[in-house]
Amino acid sequence: MKISGAQMVMEALKLENVDTIFGYPGGSVLNLYDMLYDTNIRHILSRHEQGAAHAADGYARATGKPGVVLATSGPGATNLVTGIAAAYMDSIPMVFITGQVPIPLIGTDAFQEVDITGITLPITKHNFLVKDVRELPTIIKQAFYLATTGRCGPVLVDIPKDVQQAVADFHYPETVSIPGYNPTYKGHSGQVCKGAEAVACAKKPVIYAGGGVISSGACQELLQLAELCGIPVATTLMGLPAFPGNHPLSLGMLGMHGTYWANMAVSNADVILAVGARFDERVTGDADSFAAKAKIVHIDIDPAEIGKNVAADIPIVGDVNLVLKELLNKVKPCDTGAWLKKIAKWREDAPLSYSQDLDGEISPQFVIEKIYEVTQGKALIATEVGQHQMWTAQYYKFTRTRSLASSGGLGAMGYGFPASLGMQIGRPDELVFCIAGDGSFQMNSQELATAVEYNIPVKVAIINNQCLGMVRQLQQFFCKERYIAVDLQQVPDFAKMAEAYGALGLRVEKPADVVPAIEKAMAFSGPAVIDFRVMANTNVFPMVPPNGQINKMIKGEQQ
Repeated sequence: MKISGAQMVMEALKLENVDTIFGYPGGSVLNLYDMLYDTNIRHILSRHEQGAAHAADGYARATGKPGVVLATSGPGATNLVTGIAAAYMDSIPMVFITGQVPIPLIGTDAFQEVDITGITLPITKHNFLVKDVRELPTIIKQAFYLATTGRCGPVLVDIPKDVQQAVADFHYPETVSIPGYNPTYKGHSGQVCKGAEAVACAKKPVIYAGGGVISSGACQELLQLAELCGIPVATTLMGLPAFPGNHPLSLGMLGMHGTYWANMAVSNADVILAVGARFDERVTGDADSFAAKAKIVHIDIDPAEIGKNVAADIPIVGDVNLVLKELLNKVKPCDTGAWLKKIAKWREDAPLSYSQDLDGEISPQFVIEKIYEVTQGKALIATEVGQHQMWTAQYYKFTRTRSLASSGGLGAMGYGFPASLGMQIGRPDELVFCIAGDGSFQMNSQELATAVEYNIPVKVAIINNQCLGMVRQLQQFFCKERYIAVDLQQVPDFAKMAEAYGALGLRVEKPADVVPAIEKAMAFSGPAVIDFRVMANTNVFPMVPPNGQINKMIKGEQQ
């Protein structure tokens, strides 16, 4: 039986077990939306295509399933670009479906025509412009296959309007084979043995874990390896939920705003076991001096990442889960007692700290620490980007996998709030908090309408210091306090804004009111926004200056 291209897309999505689509309609996807009407797939109407993209990203991070986004041509497609780039940088499985003008009009500057495949070529794992309706089923299958295998990432499928309307026989392939695309899953046995030997001989080992541990479902294997060998674990921002933050072997986050003891451990280690991480500059600082004393064992499914930024002594290409299972069969317990005592001394010498006068202004770190305590570390957390993001990494101890959504590689302001909606939709029985800055929240605050319409009970904690805090901090340190374009004195009353949309709005100005406000928001059945008016000009410490050595951190204001 012949069906239209638009029907084919919906049939394919059902066969891929898609239960939720995030999107925004328009003329070039009119046929797709018309066919969506007859399905049981839930559609979440965001108030901006960027919001749809970030929400689908949060859904994917919280569930492990690919996020699916639908948008029209032209501005609808270009509004997705930031969300596509964020997913690409953080290796998040997503499928973006965009409408396009009819094939005869492509290249004529037709109304709402842009070359979205050309625009997104550098920020997608792959993209397709469908020119023949008969190829559409196979292309959709390939899109999901590419997005969810190997190193995950976003794939875009651009479908012209006449292809959506054309009819053909529908045959959806059970499997696809793509020439040149053959991810390596099983690590080379000889390299795995070398890695196990390096670990066995180490006196000062450190595991450096990234988001790849979560993507591969290897958190339990990582925990087993760390405990078996007595190896401390430092994580990236993306890797924070990969290892329990309250575990005795946890070093927390390393890098630019990582803990002092994590950076010192890495700088003095004799073996670094890098697992599903890519040695980006926020972690390494000056790459030439990074872990200069260590033999580096690098496990990653993407061979392009191994040796790209930091040379690997023992490269192991493969799926982290499978490689760690092999390592567990070969490694032996290490004698790390003296090493762990040395790390404990570094922790004692430079602990994370802040001051909070109970009669004074609210410290931003105090708010995040209280969110952690009240939620008992069991909430799913989405963050915006900036100082609050780093304080969350420092003061919220993640203990469960897939419990954090944060734009790590791209650092996209406006990401966190829509991402929190996607997390909540993907895991409706969980408590979800969005920790935001006053600058970031305003970039996609229109998604409050989405939260209220679908009764998505996300709790938003705005760390409101009335400035672009991270930029101000950099201007203070590196621009001789020549502050420009960072003052946000004219922010709205966020509590009233929330109320205007129909959400619960709270404003907190005293430390004693912080916990009661958190508890009140948690008790409310719908979305809630808490405007925490915190002290201005608070800086994030410790800090490694850009391109500096990570063992030479600025520990506090006096330094």
